[in-house]
Amino acid sequence: MYFNSIDFAIFLPLVFILYWFVTQKHLKLQNALLVLASYVFYGWWDWRFLSLIIFSSLVDYTIGLQLQNQKNQSKRRLLLWSSIAVNLGFLGFFKYYNFFVDNFVQAFSFFGQQISPNTLDIILPVGISFYTFQTLSYTIDVYKKKLAPTKDLISFLAFVSFFPQLVAGPIERASNLLPQFYKKRQFHYSQAVDGCRQMLWGFFKKIVIADNCAEYANQIFNASDTHSGSTLLIGALFFTFQIYGDFSGYSDIAIGTSRLFGFDLKQNFAFPYFSRDIAEFWRRWHISLSTWFRDYLYIPLGGSRGGIWMKVRNTFIIFLVSGFWHGANWTFIIWGSLNALYFLPLLLTKRNRTHLDIVAQNRKLPNLKELLSIGLTFGLTVLAWIFFRAETVGHAFSYLKGIFNSSLLTLPTIRPTNVLALLIFFMSIEWVGRRQHYAIETLFLKQSRVIRWSFYILLIALTFIFSSQTEQEFIYFQF
Repeated sequence: MYFNSIDFAIFLPLVFILYWFVTQKHLKLQNALLVLASYVFYGWWDWRFLSLIIFSSLVDYTIGLQLQNQKNQSKRRLLLWSSIAVNLGFLGFFKYYNFFVDNFVQAFSFFGQQISPNTLDIILPVGISFYTFQTLSYTIDVYKKKLAPTKDLISFLAFVSFFPQLVAGPIERASNLLPQFYKKRQFHYSQAVDGCRQMLWGFFKKIVIADNCAEYANQIFNASDTHSGSTLLIGALFFTFQIYGDFSGYSDIAIGTSRLFGFDLKQNFAFPYFSRDIAEFWRRWHISLSTWFRDYLYIPLGGSRGGIWMKVRNTFIIFLVSGFWHGANWTFIIWGSLNALYFLPLLLTKRNRTHLDIVAQNRKLPNLKELLSIGLTFGLTVLAWIFFRAETVGHAFSYLKGIFNSSLLTLPTIRPTNVLALLIFFMSIEWVGRRQHYAIETLFLKQSRVIRWSFYILLIALTFIFSSQTEQEFIYFQF
């Protein structure tokens, strides 16, 4: 079920009441309730795919215990690769089977050979890319003896399937989330209020910003050959804010919902569009995935150690895999390659860790140098997002060709002033709250209750006024 649905509006209070008023005194019962609720939440899309997540959970739970008892290094390595094969095997089949078959056919056609292999009408299980990486990180950490395997099956099932972050992250590490299932949770009013506040901001991002930007982004991208360069640029900007509002909004709702149940999840977005270079952008965008690739792929490959060739190779591998993780399309691979090209000059000149703090840390406004750096980074990001959004590589290049011509200097034919005003309001709030975990975390807390609640009511009113008549699914559900 979607967070922005009537189903979830009924589901969440029901689970909350059962969790805190019926099962509060029994930790195992609380955890069992979360497992059951999570399976209902996931099965709402298609109950058949519950078998996949349950099987994957049982495989990694069993392998984790066997890794602890196995001293022979060769057998431990075999167990690890068994886990990797099962998890990536499911992911590869459901997500990439038809992609490889289609490209196999095209490769043979290029050499004049016509073959007709069978493709399958495969439905991609929601969230498979997310929970696959979550379970894999557990097995890898146990293999490396960074984490002791759990013997508590219910807690492990809850860790893998925890419904707030199950289908679109954040991708949690077992070292952070799993121990929270072992300890008795107490209801804290301040934690719950903070969770509700973050959920409110997440719903605003999704419903007001992302969904309204999506309407115009789709309109422009779907008929890109009929629009002027300036209109195409507006379409790219709308998608840029759509994907940020959509994905970071989901993360805010997920983290806020978790806090209602006494859990703390990792921050997944840290105001990425205020980044001063691409390296900083990737430290602030989809943090749980970026750090996953860093820890489980980039560093094992050698990281930034070694010569220039190794640095270039590892950088391209990490960004190409990241692009391919997002979808079975060459557009995502080019998107990843572009980001690698953006990142490499910073890495090779050892300037990739220049901006570790937030921009204008002790000032209200950025200086001219910071403003230009933010503008350049944002522009490069918008350019890359065109490949991410385009249906095909040809569509992406056609879109770019349409932007960079004389019509770029004309007035755009689509310029919804209400959405543009909302974006200015949104980014202003984001700027003011850029030092926090989310923009409105401490906003107006020192002012009177009247001012604070007036602001919350404004956000709620805008959410209802600008809500779509139909449920809009989150972009990252397709990944």
